[in-house]
Amino acid sequence: MKKLLLASAASALMASGALAEEIKLGIIFGFTGPIESLTPAMADGAELAMKEVSDSGKLLGGSTVTPVRADSTCIDAGAATAAAERLVTSDGVAAIVGADCSGVTGAILANVAVPNGIVMISPSATSPGLSTAEDNGLFFRTAPSDARQGVVMAEILLEQGVKSVAVTYTNNDYGKGLADAFEAAYTERGGTVTINAAHEDGKADYSAEVGALAAAGGERLVVAGYVDQGGSGIVRAALDAGAFDTFHFPDGMIGAKLEENFGDEIDGSTGQHPGTDSPGAAMFQELAGDSFDATSPFSPESYDAAALILLAMQAAGSSDSQAFKDKVMEVANAPGEKIYPGELAKALDILAAGGDIDYVGASAVELIGPGESAGNYREIVIEGGKVTTAKYR
Repeated sequence: MKKLLLASAASALMASGALAEEIKLGIIFGFTGPIESLTPAMADGAELAMKEVSDSGKLLGGSTVTPVRADSTCIDAGAATAAAERLVTSDGVAAIVGADCSGVTGAILANVAVPNGIVMISPSATSPGLSTAEDNGLFFRTAPSDARQGVVMAEILLEQGVKSVAVTYTNNDYGKGLADAFEAAYTERGGTVTINAAHEDGKADYSAEVGALAAAGGERLVVAGYVDQGGSGIVRAALDAGAFDTFHFPDGMIGAKLEENFGDEIDGSTGQHPGTDSPGAAMFQELAGDSFDATSPFSPESYDAAALILLAMQAAGSSDSQAFKDKVMEVANAPGEKIYPGELAKALDILAAGGDIDYVGASAVELIGPGESAGNYREIVIEGGKVTTAKYR
């Protein structure tokens, strides 16, 4: 009898061990390019969730999670697609956290994720066009659409009494989508856009663009660009020419590099990026400690993107994207026990027992419509050369 019990225990152990696997998750962000100063903290956020789950030993019978990084460049769709192909075909990733910028995200979705049936969750691709992209139920984002950011930006400026602005945007899906969404919301509420003009990244001189913006006039210049590229070039040219002294910055412009580039030269300027003062945000910062800047834009959303992928796997009992893609919305929303950063082991236990969770995470996740965040924003103001919080929306 004892031998039989030992044999049964050994069989059970082997069966349990057979479930365990090394699950690789791709992280494809622009580690080079126009937002390269933001992506290290984003990747660190995603990898923090992966480590938390891996260390718990509770995912799919004790599976481990290995991150595999790739460079989207943010702007080169061909390079991004090739990098994503390598993640899927060579590295064998089960899903992808990313991409980051909207244009490359759309390219990877159409050319890699959909043909290969791979789930993607982007923490930062915000183009409204992605809401209607053909995705076969594989694409989600923990960042809100710029259709929402455009409204928030309009409300902030009008509440400050800014009735007319000039707008410049980086000439791609992100910039154009945001500029159009903002103009529609701002003018509908009584504001005036004096000019809405594209700029190209990578130029050494933006004096011509600034000359046209200044000639059109406006109380403030809205810069829907990238902090590591043409957006900062526009701001520098505007300051040097005395064309504008205050600016409004959407999410692609906000980060430590903005402070480094301009300091108190842009005091009084304003902006917004996805963010929340929910309990989960503070818990995420405590969890990260000094290892990286957990307040950096899209770092909380990156943690949440990775967490949602892994929790959906647990809910489905499989690391196959085709099996767990239908569980992402379930684990992200009510009903169920609320789950915050640092509580992923608890969530895995609940799901393994057949229970329900409502993942709140670091960014107060609530997925709506086509699988995108409902949207919370941190309103900022530049004071003493520093990005400071005005309030949350």
